[in-house]
Amino acid sequence: MQRLFISLLALLFGTMVAQAQIVIKPAVGVNFTDLSKDEGGEFKAKTGWQLGGYVMLSEHKWYLEPGIFYIEKSTKFDSAGSSSSHFDFNISGIRIPVSIGYNFGDEKSTVNFRIFGGGSAFILTNTKNLNKDDLKSAQWGVYAGAGLDFSLLFIDASYEWSLTNLSDVDNVDIGKTRAVFIHAGIRLKL
Repeated sequence: MQRLFISLLALLFGTMVAQAQIVIKPAVGVNFTDLSKDEGGEFKAKTGWQLGGYVMLSEHKWYLEPGIFYIEKSTKFDSAGSSSSHFDFNISGIRIPVSIGYNFGDEKSTVNFRIFGGGSAFILTNTKNLNKDDLKSAQWGVYAGAGLDFSLLFIDASYEWSLTNLSDVDNVDIGKTRAVFIHAGIRLKL
């Protein structure tokens, strides 16, 4: 059954890629990430950044859009009971999102509205003010968002929910990440 499912997906995406319009989308952006556990204090989102891009494969209104980004997420932790005790935590790594989306406009219009959703992997490469060995090297998430295309330019906004805890050690439980991503870039049709 699993082989049949994989074969059907390969056939579907293979056919889509062969007939698809391909758009390369380099992008830069900001993110705001916080953590789900607030034990002993409060986590607050700070501004992070990302740099990378997508490849959009579209067939009529539907599209598939894998991407890859180098990303830095930043969060502030304020200790409970002390207004002067706070720490900034930064984690950086490679984010690999894969979206399925729907275009509401047509190819000839100068403005197009899109919605999308999908899954992502985050591969940790570096930390600041956290012990890297206490964190999972890979995290999985799901996200949903919307985007606008203006001729050659685009802007996307999405919200991501982590499916895995950030920490890998039993006594270090800082929960899951939640993040808002905003990207802007150019669209290069092939």
